[in-house]
Order: sequence, then C-alpha cells, then structure tokens
Amino acid sequence: MPPLFLHIRVMLLSIIEERIKALGLELPQTTAPVGAYIPAIICGNMVFVSGQLPTVNSIAQYKGSVGDGISVDEGYQAARLAALNALAVLKSAVGDLDKVKRIVKITGYVRSAPGFEQQPKIVNGASELIVDIFEEAGRHARAAIGVSELPAGVPVEIELIAEI
Repeated sequence: MPPLFLHIRVMLLSIIEERIKALGLELPQTTAPVGAYIPAIICGNMVFVSGQLPTVNSIAQYKGSVGDGISVDEGYQAARLAALNALAVLKSAVGDLDKVKRIVKITGYVRSAPGFEQQPKIVNGASELIVDIFEEAGRHARAAIGVSELPAGVPVEIELIAEI
C-alpha cells in the first residue's frame, strides 16, 4: 500500500501583495466604471488599465488643482492613491499581481493651476510606489501631462500598461 500524504494548502499573499502590505498599504476593492469603458483590457501579453482616480470607495479623497488649493505633496499622495487603485484593477484583470512581468508605462494627468510646471513631481507619487512594489520590473516609461480639468474635480489621474 503506498504511503498516505497529507496535503495542506495554505493561502498566502502573492509576493507583490506582500510588498504592498510591507509598505503599510492594501489593495482597495475595485469599483464600477463611471463611464462607457472597461477598467482594463488584456491584449496579447499586455494589460491596459484605464485611468484611475485618487478615490476610496468611489469618493474623491482630493479635489482641486495642484498649485491652487492642492500642494505638491498632496498631489504626490493623490497620484500614489490613484496608482494603488490602478494596481487593484490590474489584479482584477489578471487574477494575481505575480503574473506581471513588468510595468511598461504610466501616464499621469495632473490638474494644474495656470503656471504650474511640476507635473513630474506629482506623477512621481505613482512611479515611486510602483518601483517600491515591483522593484526593477517596476521601472517604466512615463508621461506627466498638465491638464485644466479632470473627472470629479480630482488633481490627478493615473493609467498604466503592464506586461504579463
């Protein structure tokens, strides 16, 4: 008679989710889109995540323009929160963030007061978080674009492209 083996399955967080937890963060629940689009689409080995806002439970946590009511630090934090929301959408699309080979590109839209020229500092909130989480695989191409308005009056919107 062959030996009996006891198989115990332990549910562990993915490596990426452990890094998120180590930063004192957790992935939020994804919310339904507010327009006629889907949150993410997989095309071949690429995942395109629609622009995400700095919200918690669909409520904007920051409102206003950077350089007029929103400081550079607040804009940075807003970009960080929007990036965390983008990662939640990415996980929802692929099932496990450990499937991500690399973050390819981040685009950040910064609602900017007239004359504000520090959009890259704001989008660094998203970029630095992604690198902290994905390490070398998080280094990405990027655009930081100043705009006059964003949905819900938020100061930043982040979209990303990932390879799986």
